[in-house]
Amino acid sequence: MTPLLPTATTTEERQRNAQVAILPVGSFEQHGDYLPLSTDTIVATLIARQIADAYPVLLLPPVTISCSHEHSAWPGTVSISARTLHAIVTDVYDSVTRSGPTALVVINGHGGNYVLSNVVQEGNTEGRHMALFPSREDWHEARTAAQLTSTMHEDMHAGELETSLLLHACPEVIRPGYHSADWTADDRRHLLTKGMQAYTDSGVIGRPSLATAEKGKTLLDSLASSFGDVLNLFTKS
Repeated sequence: MTPLLPTATTTEERQRNAQVAILPVGSFEQHGDYLPLSTDTIVATLIARQIADAYPVLLLPPVTISCSHEHSAWPGTVSISARTLHAIVTDVYDSVTRSGPTALVVINGHGGNYVLSNVVQEGNTEGRHMALFPSREDWHEARTAAQLTSTMHEDMHAGELETSLLLHACPEVIRPGYHSADWTADDRRHLLTKGMQAYTDSGVIGRPSLATAEKGKTLLDSLASSFGDVLNLFTKS
């Protein structure tokens, strides 16, 4: 399995002289019976490492606990408040830009981190240089490239996409059972009020049975390619 923590030295970072730092943000929340609680952190880190292999960026260690309140009915799930996550990302930006980079891109691995959009938008109006990646459009393009069968709405949690990424990069963390864990809950209009437990018994919403390692590889390749447009926002020619 790819290491979750960066291993570069300060000398190597001085030589790299990156203008952009990337911060993976995951979560620690239930992902059914077959994916680990750290799934979103693994996903965010996989994307960040794929980017760091392709572009001269400063790869930061992941934020491993975030806003998973909708999953609180399941054992093991841990959350911090939206205001705490806001403060963490802002503090990281302020710190990292004192040591060289002039911009921070947040690599979000958890769809429930709604506050990250506000952090980035507010930051830019206040003079910080920030971006959030992947966007919904980036995910759509990656899903199309990987020929995923389920839609983004259907594939909400522990489904085809997340299982494919882990099958590709770290199959050893997947427990048995994903082939028979498909669960549909397309109408989730009261999710913010009732939580995930109102829509799924297992914690799964999606079709993990469709997952393959090949899809996972293509997803990562597509996302890394899309990141070039983000990098161009902040790097000097």
